[in-house]
Amino acid sequence: MKKLPWTPFIALALAAGFVADATAQANPNLLISQRKGAMALQGKYFGPILAMVQGRLPYDATTVQRNADYLAVVSQMPWDDFQSTTASATNTKAKEDIYKDPAKFKTAAENMQGEVKKLVAAAKSGDQSAVTVATKSLGGACNACHENFSTMEWRFKVQ
Repeated sequence: MKKLPWTPFIALALAAGFVADATAQANPNLLISQRKGAMALQGKYFGPILAMVQGRLPYDATTVQRNADYLAVVSQMPWDDFQSTTASATNTKAKEDIYKDPAKFKTAAENMQGEVKKLVAAAKSGDQSAVTVATKSLGGACNACHENFSTMEWRFKVQ
């Protein structure tokens, strides 16, 4: 029987595939860090809009538009990082309810993303009163999700 010269290469390729699969497991600490970063960015870009709506900062339509556009992107980021491997981690404020009722959590995330779209549309319209309504609705959606799924005490004051 004649040995094939590429047999060792096939074995090496298979072994490399198994190693790559094993190392592809998501690190819970990395997932938590990434979702915290995305949430921080959401706060960074939503905070000034809320401050303008509340009269704590002068209203600047250009900043509102820019920040709303950024929110449309960053509001898509954290959700993939809420994986069951992070459920029992101690370095997170996420409640176990996220993993017990993922459909409810997904609905809350989608509701917030829908409110972001409304804010983007209001910002594009240039109508400050529409921005005010959309901002308060978005803040309410953020707060509702945090009340149900986070132990974090801080909430947006949307009144």
